Amino acid sequence: MNLLLLYKMDNEEHYGNRSGWLRAAVLGANDGILSTASIIIGVAAASTTREPILLAGVAGLVAGALSMAAGEYVSVSSQSDIETADLDRERKELEESPQAELEELAEIYEKRGLDKDLAMQVSKQLTAHNALEAHARDELAINDITQAKPLQAALSSGAAFTVGGLLPVLVAFSAYLKWMEYIQYASALIFLIVLGIVAAKAGGSNIIKAVLRITFWGTIAMGMTALIGHFFGG
Repeated sequence: MNLLLLYKMDNEEHYGNRSGWLRAAVLGANDGILSTASIIIGVAAASTTREPILLAGVAGLVAGALSMAAGEYVSVSSQSDIETADLDRERKELEESPQAELEELAEIYEKRGLDKDLAMQVSKQLTAHNALEAHARDELAINDITQAKPLQAALSSGAAFTVGGLLPVLVAFSAYLKWMEYIQYASALIFLIVLGIVAAKAGGSNIIKAVLRITFWGTIAMGMTALIGHFFGG
Protein backbone atom coordinates (compact mmCIF):
# COMPACT_ATOMS: atom_id res chain seq x y z
CA MET A 1 0.00 0.00 0.00
CA ASN A 2 2.81 2.42 0.86
CA LEU A 3 4.59 1.61 -2.39
CA LEU A 4 1.37 2.27 -4.31
CA LEU A 5 0.94 5.61 -2.58
CA LEU A 6 4.52 6.62 -3.35
CA TYR A 7 4.06 5.62 -6.99
CA LYS A 8 0.90 7.69 -7.21
CA MET A 9 2.61 10.71 -5.66
CA ASP A 10 5.51 10.46 -8.10
CA ASN A 11 3.30 10.06 -11.16
CA GLU A 12 0.30 12.22 -10.28
CA GLU A 13 -0.02 15.04 -12.81
CA HIS A 14 -0.88 18.58 -11.75
CA TYR A 15 -1.40 21.62 -13.92
CA GLY A 16 -1.06 24.52 -11.46
CA ASN A 17 2.66 24.89 -12.13
CA ARG A 18 1.84 25.68 -15.77
CA SER A 19 -0.59 28.50 -15.01
CA GLY A 20 1.83 31.42 -15.49
CA TRP A 21 3.37 30.62 -18.88
CA LEU A 22 0.34 28.73 -20.17
CA ARG A 23 -2.01 31.67 -19.64
CA ALA A 24 0.39 34.08 -21.36
CA ALA A 25 1.12 31.68 -24.24
CA VAL A 26 -2.52 30.82 -24.94
CA LEU A 27 -3.54 34.48 -24.73
CA GLY A 28 -0.69 35.46 -27.05
CA ALA A 29 -1.37 32.78 -29.66
CA ASN A 30 -5.10 33.43 -29.59
CA ASP A 31 -4.60 37.16 -30.08
CA GLY A 32 -1.99 36.53 -32.76
CA ILE A 33 -4.34 34.40 -34.83
CA LEU A 34 -7.45 36.42 -34.19
CA SER A 35 -6.17 39.99 -34.46
CA THR A 36 -3.97 39.34 -37.51
CA ALA A 37 -6.69 37.37 -39.31
CA SER A 38 -9.26 40.06 -38.45
CA ILE A 39 -7.02 42.83 -39.82
CA ILE A 40 -6.41 40.86 -43.02
CA ILE A 41 -10.12 40.12 -43.43
CA GLY A 42 -11.04 43.76 -42.88
CA VAL A 43 -8.49 45.05 -45.39
CA ALA A 44 -9.32 42.27 -47.87
CA ALA A 45 -12.97 43.30 -47.75
CA ALA A 46 -11.98 46.82 -48.82
CA SER A 47 -9.14 46.02 -51.25
CA THR A 48 -8.83 44.50 -54.69
CA THR A 49 -5.05 43.91 -54.56
CA ARG A 50 -2.86 41.70 -52.38
CA GLU A 51 -0.15 44.22 -51.38
CA PRO A 52 -2.16 46.29 -48.85
CA ILE A 53 -3.52 43.08 -47.34
CA LEU A 54 -0.04 41.68 -46.77
CA LEU A 55 1.27 45.01 -45.50
CA ALA A 56 -1.57 45.31 -43.00
CA GLY A 57 -1.09 41.70 -41.86
CA VAL A 58 2.67 42.01 -41.31
CA ALA A 59 2.30 45.40 -39.59
CA GLY A 60 -0.40 44.01 -37.33
CA LEU A 61 1.76 40.99 -36.53
CA VAL A 62 4.83 43.03 -35.55
CA ALA A 63 2.93 45.69 -33.62
CA GLY A 64 0.76 43.11 -31.88
CA ALA A 65 3.67 40.91 -30.77
CA LEU A 66 5.58 43.85 -29.31
CA SER A 67 2.47 45.28 -27.69
CA MET A 68 1.50 41.93 -26.22
CA ALA A 69 4.97 41.33 -24.76
CA ALA A 70 5.19 44.85 -23.34
CA GLY A 71 1.68 44.69 -21.92
CA GLU A 72 2.32 41.37 -20.21
CA TYR A 73 5.62 42.59 -18.79
CA VAL A 74 4.10 45.77 -17.36
CA SER A 75 1.04 43.98 -16.00
CA VAL A 76 2.90 41.10 -14.37
CA SER A 77 5.61 43.48 -13.10
CA SER A 78 2.92 45.39 -11.22
CA GLN A 79 1.81 42.15 -9.61
CA SER A 80 5.44 41.32 -8.80
CA ASP A 81 5.93 44.74 -7.18
CA ILE A 82 2.93 44.15 -4.94
CA GLU A 83 4.24 40.73 -3.92
CA THR A 84 7.70 42.15 -3.19
CA ALA A 85 6.19 44.90 -1.05
CA ASP A 86 4.11 42.33 0.87
CA LEU A 87 7.18 40.15 1.47
CA ASP A 88 9.23 43.14 2.66
CA ARG A 89 6.46 44.12 5.04
CA GLU A 90 6.18 40.57 6.33
CA ARG A 91 9.95 40.32 6.79
CA LYS A 92 9.89 43.50 8.89
CA GLU A 93 7.00 42.25 11.02
CA LEU A 94 8.84 38.98 11.67
CA GLU A 95 11.86 40.94 12.93
CA GLU A 96 9.86 43.36 15.09
CA SER A 97 7.17 41.06 16.55
CA PRO A 98 8.09 37.38 16.04
CA GLN A 99 5.73 36.11 18.76
CA ALA A 100 2.72 37.88 17.30
CA GLU A 101 3.56 36.49 13.86
CA LEU A 102 3.93 33.00 15.31
CA GLU A 103 0.48 33.23 16.87
CA GLU A 104 -0.95 34.62 13.65
CA LEU A 105 0.40 31.65 11.71
CA ALA A 106 -0.99 29.22 14.29
CA GLU A 107 -4.39 30.89 14.00
CA ILE A 108 -4.34 30.33 10.24
CA TYR A 109 -3.76 26.61 10.78
CA GLU A 110 -6.53 26.47 13.38
CA LYS A 111 -8.97 27.92 10.86
CA ARG A 112 -7.93 25.18 8.45
CA GLY A 113 -8.92 22.47 10.90
CA LEU A 114 -5.99 21.80 13.25
CA ASP A 115 -6.54 21.87 17.00
CA LYS A 116 -4.90 24.70 18.94
CA ASP A 117 -1.90 22.77 20.29
CA LEU A 118 -1.11 21.09 16.97
CA ALA A 119 -1.51 24.37 15.11
CA MET A 120 1.02 26.01 17.40
CA GLN A 121 3.40 23.08 17.06
CA VAL A 122 3.21 23.22 13.26
CA SER A 123 3.66 26.98 13.36
CA LYS A 124 6.79 26.70 15.51
CA GLN A 125 8.36 24.04 13.30
CA LEU A 126 7.68 25.90 10.06
CA THR A 127 8.90 29.15 11.59
CA ALA A 128 12.12 27.47 12.69
CA HIS A 129 12.59 26.05 9.19
CA ASN A 130 11.83 29.24 7.23
CA ALA A 131 9.55 31.81 8.81
CA LEU A 132 9.21 34.09 5.78
CA GLU A 133 8.45 31.18 3.46
CA ALA A 134 5.74 29.90 5.79
CA HIS A 135 4.05 33.31 6.04
CA ALA A 136 4.42 33.96 2.31
CA ARG A 137 2.74 30.66 1.47
CA ASP A 138 0.05 30.45 4.14
CA GLU A 139 -0.69 34.10 4.92
CA LEU A 140 0.03 35.88 1.63
CA ALA A 141 -0.65 32.98 -0.77
CA ILE A 142 2.71 33.51 -2.53
CA ASN A 143 4.82 30.54 -3.60
CA ASP A 144 7.18 29.52 -6.40
CA ILE A 145 4.31 28.34 -8.61
CA THR A 146 2.01 31.36 -8.27
CA GLN A 147 4.68 34.05 -7.92
CA ALA A 148 4.61 36.61 -10.73
CA LYS A 149 7.36 36.21 -13.35
CA PRO A 150 7.25 39.25 -15.68
CA LEU A 151 9.99 38.23 -18.11
CA GLN A 152 8.60 34.72 -18.52
CA ALA A 153 5.11 36.07 -19.18
CA ALA A 154 6.39 38.66 -21.68
CA LEU A 155 8.50 36.19 -23.66
CA SER A 156 5.79 33.53 -23.68
CA SER A 157 3.11 35.96 -24.79
CA GLY A 158 5.22 37.74 -27.44
CA ALA A 159 6.55 34.52 -28.94
CA ALA A 160 3.11 32.91 -28.97
CA PHE A 161 1.58 35.97 -30.64
CA THR A 162 4.26 35.85 -33.33
CA VAL A 163 3.66 32.16 -34.04
CA GLY A 164 -0.11 32.63 -34.05
CA GLY A 165 0.04 35.76 -36.20
CA LEU A 166 2.30 34.17 -38.80
CA LEU A 167 -0.39 31.66 -39.72
CA PRO A 168 -2.91 34.16 -41.19
CA VAL A 169 -0.07 36.06 -42.89
CA LEU A 170 1.10 32.86 -44.63
CA VAL A 171 -2.47 32.20 -45.71
CA ALA A 172 -2.69 35.75 -47.10
CA PHE A 173 0.40 35.09 -49.22
CA SER A 174 -1.09 32.05 -50.93
CA ALA A 175 -4.88 32.37 -50.75
CA TYR A 176 -6.93 33.14 -53.85
CA LEU A 177 -7.53 36.90 -53.66
CA LYS A 178 -11.20 36.79 -54.63
CA TRP A 179 -11.98 34.42 -51.76
CA MET A 180 -9.48 35.87 -49.29
CA GLU A 181 -12.05 36.76 -46.61
CA TYR A 182 -13.62 33.31 -46.57
CA ILE A 183 -10.33 31.43 -46.73
CA GLN A 184 -8.92 33.55 -43.91
CA TYR A 185 -12.00 32.97 -41.78
CA ALA A 186 -12.02 29.20 -42.35
CA SER A 187 -8.28 28.80 -41.75
CA ALA A 188 -8.31 31.06 -38.69
CA LEU A 189 -11.19 29.05 -37.29
CA ILE A 190 -9.20 25.84 -37.77
CA PHE A 191 -6.15 27.41 -36.10
CA LEU A 192 -8.29 28.58 -33.16
CA ILE A 193 -9.85 25.14 -32.75
CA VAL A 194 -6.42 23.49 -32.69
CA LEU A 195 -5.23 26.09 -30.18
CA GLY A 196 -8.27 25.47 -28.00
CA ILE A 197 -7.63 21.72 -27.98
CA VAL A 198 -3.91 22.10 -27.22
CA ALA A 199 -4.57 24.64 -24.45
CA ALA A 200 -7.27 22.48 -22.89
CA LYS A 201 -5.05 19.40 -22.88
CA ALA A 202 -2.06 21.32 -21.51
CA GLY A 203 -4.19 22.82 -18.75
CA GLY A 204 -6.29 19.74 -18.03
CA SER A 205 -9.57 21.55 -18.77
CA ASN A 206 -12.66 20.70 -20.81
CA ILE A 207 -11.83 20.58 -24.54
CA ILE A 208 -15.35 21.24 -25.84
CA LYS A 209 -15.81 24.34 -23.68
CA ALA A 210 -12.39 25.67 -24.70
CA VAL A 211 -13.10 25.16 -28.41
CA LEU A 212 -16.59 26.69 -28.27
CA ARG A 213 -15.36 29.70 -26.33
CA ILE A 214 -12.47 30.45 -28.63
CA THR A 215 -14.39 29.96 -31.90
CA PHE A 216 -17.45 31.92 -30.76
CA TRP A 217 -15.54 35.09 -29.94
CA GLY A 218 -13.25 34.60 -32.94
CA THR A 219 -16.23 34.50 -35.29
CA ILE A 220 -17.64 37.71 -33.81
CA ALA A 221 -14.31 39.55 -34.12
CA MET A 222 -13.66 38.49 -37.71
CA GLY A 223 -17.27 39.14 -38.71
CA MET A 224 -17.15 42.70 -37.35
CA THR A 225 -13.93 43.58 -39.17
CA ALA A 226 -15.33 42.16 -42.41
CA LEU A 227 -18.41 44.38 -42.07
CA ILE A 228 -16.24 47.43 -41.41
CA GLY A 229 -14.06 46.61 -44.44
CA HIS A 230 -17.08 46.27 -46.70
CA PHE A 231 -18.53 49.52 -45.36
CA PHE A 232 -15.44 51.59 -46.05
CA GLY A 233 -14.55 49.74 -49.22
CA GLY A 234 -17.84 50.50 -50.76
